[in-house]
Amino acid sequence: MSKPQILSQGWNRIEPTDAGWTYISFAVQTLAPGETVQLPATPRERAFVPLSGTIEATSGDQRWTFGGRKSVFDGLGHCLYLPRDTEVTLAATTRVEVAIAEAPASQKFEPVLVTPDDIDIELRGGGNASRQVGSLMLPSFPADRLHVIEVWTPGGNWSSYPPHKHEEARDGESELEETYYYRLKAPENGFAVQRVYSPERDFDLTEAVRDGDLLLIPWGYHTTVAAHGHDLYYLNVLAGPAPDRTLQAFQDPCLKATQDAWPDAGIDDRLPLVPRHANAPS
Repeated sequence: MSKPQILSQGWNRIEPTDAGWTYISFAVQTLAPGETVQLPATPRERAFVPLSGTIEATSGDQRWTFGGRKSVFDGLGHCLYLPRDTEVTLAATTRVEVAIAEAPASQKFEPVLVTPDDIDIELRGGGNASRQVGSLMLPSFPADRLHVIEVWTPGGNWSSYPPHKHEEARDGESELEETYYYRLKAPENGFAVQRVYSPERDFDLTEAVRDGDLLLIPWGYHTTVAAHGHDLYYLNVLAGPAPDRTLQAFQDPCLKATQDAWPDAGIDDRLPLVPRHANAPS
């Protein structure tokens, strides 16, 4: 299995063979208005999340038009889930950036369009570890392996904290591959810092990440901090071998107790960072 790594802006698409793992494929496709792309039926289930713009998806006699936000900082996302063995044609009704997550599936479920009205606005953490979470596909979602989550972190705050891992299939922890796709509200100058490290402390990746970078996490504790003054978004995709859908995480025991102070610290008053609906006041 490969080590955790960050792919700088300019990567195109990652397949399991690129990442050195088994399950997750991930891509971001940009389409001009009127442009179309056809994706064949495969044994993989798919999730489509427009990062900006509006897209139309057609499969057989079913059609969905979704998206509409100007950027990921404009509002909660939409997510179209399509099961395995499904051919689909995507057509851009505006210029659109759409994230496409895939994973092999043994069961076939029904298509589902998740809209901002279906998503809880969840504020996690406390103090400068506060962040906003929008869960598009949680363990309760009717899918085989894919989990998809959006996270917004105000500048200066920590996210995915305390550091945790999805490395072993055991009580209280699930074995999951994971990707983070980052966007910055100020893409020219904004950045965040990502850390991934092994429980044994014999591996430590600590690196600046910028708009459009992609993190591959096959194992290891991980946490992220947004630079002061630079709001951060990441699209989080997870998939693994567990027969039951789960996102159980094991927190670094050295840092787990830091969350005990959160109830007294309260939630950062900048949150929620984005409104439920694009172009709506927060």
